[in-house]
Amino acid sequence: MKLFITGICGFVGSSLVECLLERQENLSICGIDNLMRSGSEMNRQRLRQMGVNFIHGDLRAASDFQDLPAADWAIDAAANPSVLAGVQAGFASRQLFEHNLAGLVNVLEYCKSHRAGLVLLSSSRVYSIPALCSLPLREDEKAFRLDDSKPLPLGATSRGIGPEFSTAPPISLYGSTKLASEIIALEYGCAFDFPVWIDRCGVLAGPGQFGTADQGIFSYWINSHLRRRSLRYIGFGGTGKQVRDALHPRDLSRLLDRQIRSERSSGRRVYAVGGGLQNAMSLAELTAWCDLRFGVHAPQADLRPRTYDIPWLVMDNREVESDFAWQPEIPMEDLLTQIACHAERNPDWLKRSGQ
Repeated sequence: MKLFITGICGFVGSSLVECLLERQENLSICGIDNLMRSGSEMNRQRLRQMGVNFIHGDLRAASDFQDLPAADWAIDAAANPSVLAGVQAGFASRQLFEHNLAGLVNVLEYCKSHRAGLVLLSSSRVYSIPALCSLPLREDEKAFRLDDSKPLPLGATSRGIGPEFSTAPPISLYGSTKLASEIIALEYGCAFDFPVWIDRCGVLAGPGQFGTADQGIFSYWINSHLRRRSLRYIGFGGTGKQVRDALHPRDLSRLLDRQIRSERSSGRRVYAVGGGLQNAMSLAELTAWCDLRFGVHAPQADLRPRTYDIPWLVMDNREVESDFAWQPEIPMEDLLTQIACHAERNPDWLKRSGQ
């Protein structure tokens, strides 16, 4: 089998390469990346050692796709990952749409030309912010918890948020580009008869993830805590009780392996994919974990609310469990320990990843 991966030098793209090569024999991988992020060059060297055909190119440029080798499947792992993209300094709203939408059209044209299937890595942030903020929550000592004793809206269960949950605006500029990407990808697949799988991923986290907040809160928090960098509990009373779940890329690779091997041509195409309740943790709980490993380092309380922040978001995997017999295998403790070990082995990691 031949795979084409966009954003191949990013944390997710490069991690998927390593895991998929372990899972499949006779697998050939090529990929494209513009190397715009700090740290990407390190991954390019590692990919070449694994025999990957790396192409330095920009998804926004149609000419960069002209001579790409054909593949059986494309995995789109390229996007600006920050929910604040387009509204914070340093990344304009026009750039966000060019990266996340214009680039996708070139990927879809590639799939159309080569009759390649597509796995689109979407985001849990396609869900309605007002709807998420209206979920019934109870508050314990260190975290918000979903109160399933009260009525839950469509798409929300005791296990978390599923694909049927509201995507009504506002969902952030970033979320809107990912939701639009899903629709465009499904339309292309129907119009030109190639398979499309869409995985709305929760927070992806693991060793080697760049130590910036937009790349992933768990890696950022652990690296910053270890180095005694300033940390803040932003909004929600400044107590750090907001909760997300974490998914290791190795677990994601197992799902993608099953999706690209699947011969199903109808039925559900969009899935919620995350660590689930068993891998959910608040910032306060994460701080307590770090305190035990590295010594106490207290974040500052910042009561000011921040655009697009939410108090609780955990993915309900029941649909993907049913259709692909998949569920996360790497527990939160192992995932955090892997990040911490990597941080300890690489004392300059924040500097190397752009902090």
